[in-house]
Amino acid sequence: MTANVRAPDRTDPAETISDAALLELSRRRPERFGEVYDRYVGEIHAYLGRRLDRQAADDLTAEVFLAAFKKRETFDPERGEVRPWLYGFATNLIASHRRTEIRRLAAVQRNAALYDGADDGHEERVLTRIDAVSAQGRLAAELRALPDGDRDVLLLSALGELSHDEVAKALDIPYGTVGSRLSRVRRKLRAALGGVNPMRGGSDG
Repeated sequence: MTANVRAPDRTDPAETISDAALLELSRRRPERFGEVYDRYVGEIHAYLGRRLDRQAADDLTAEVFLAAFKKRETFDPERGEVRPWLYGFATNLIASHRRTEIRRLAAVQRNAALYDGADDGHEERVLTRIDAVSAQGRLAAELRALPDGDRDVLLLSALGELSHDEVAKALDIPYGTVGSRLSRVRRKLRAALGGVNPMRGGSDG
């Protein structure tokens, strides 16, 4: 008697299955979508938390994966990977919470101004801290002033650490548009921060 061939969707460990294959499998076996969730929930939550706040991140992370679960039938593995696809949902949800993001940036700017005016002595470590907080405040002000699309591209790259190609797929925009927006925004930030570019991220930025 010949041995039965193992069905990969039943016994193969999850780590041997690609994201796209796992998502495809979840169409037939919805419980397997939980493995997609496990792979990416941490970084999606962290990204949302850094752009918004902890409470919003808690709420929106669940919404990201619920939306992805509902739309898993529409995912086209020929177009790209699951990771930027999930960041696309996250960015769309952030768009509906722009006021929260702007309020958070305004708070960072205000706190930096308060710290910058404080009299904390002359130790080098204190001066270094004041310089860092002041730069953070200027950065927050510049981020508030950016058009939404430019801010999304920049923060997907810097906070999400997505490559140019992943950012393009997440936002469904041309690859060249990502490069041109990042180049323009980073030049603006360098000028505003005295030649310093604190926004680092992405594999080709």
